[in-house]
Amino acid sequence: MADPESPWSQIGRKIKLEGLSDVASISTKLQNTLIQYHSIEEDEWRVAKKAKDVTVWRKPSEEFNGYLYKAQGVMDDVVNNVIDHIRPGPWRLDWDRLMTSLDVLEHFEENCCVMRYTTAGQLLNIISPREFVDFSYTVGYEEGLLSCGVSVEWSETRPEFVRGYNHPCGWFCVPLKDSPSQSLLTGYIQTDLRGMIPQSAVDTAMASTLANFYSDLRKGLRKA
Repeated sequence: MADPESPWSQIGRKIKLEGLSDVASISTKLQNTLIQYHSIEEDEWRVAKKAKDVTVWRKPSEEFNGYLYKAQGVMDDVVNNVIDHIRPGPWRLDWDRLMTSLDVLEHFEENCCVMRYTTAGQLLNIISPREFVDFSYTVGYEEGLLSCGVSVEWSETRPEFVRGYNHPCGWFCVPLKDSPSQSLLTGYIQTDLRGMIPQSAVDTAMASTLANFYSDLRKGLRKA
């Protein structure tokens, strides 16, 4: 479970209680946190899963008693299309097999919102359906884009879902230097699924989920 003293727990409450007045500072802090993850030295990561066109690594998270995962692979599409399929919008549900619903609860500006989404059960429902409420922010990064998020406090709950918590997470997408019609997509995910789940099940699910995310996204981009 998320540390109640974590600065991100406090920021989640600020988004709910104070709204737009805090969005700029929260966005900046979130962006800087993801850039910090993106600069972690390679020798700090351990391979969790390796497939033909995606690699997933992990290291202990500094936010909670779990792992920070890193995933990376090449997409055969331009940056804007890739990120448009990932961030909150009309395409995400078309291709993401894990996500079962997505609603924007508060819209601050074009690149910034609070969204609620639900996920399907996993591992024969050892991991039951989850619900997340996240602050989402998309911003330019180098020659590409960064779409990042963090869970926020939201009082409304639905009994059919366990409320999960995403610590700072995000997706960096930049064009390949030698092939600008292709993009390098690098993700950082650290999700506290909460509930009574064996840690081994969580670890298996997270690595496989990230590998499937890349496979499903590629299929979605080909159909677009």
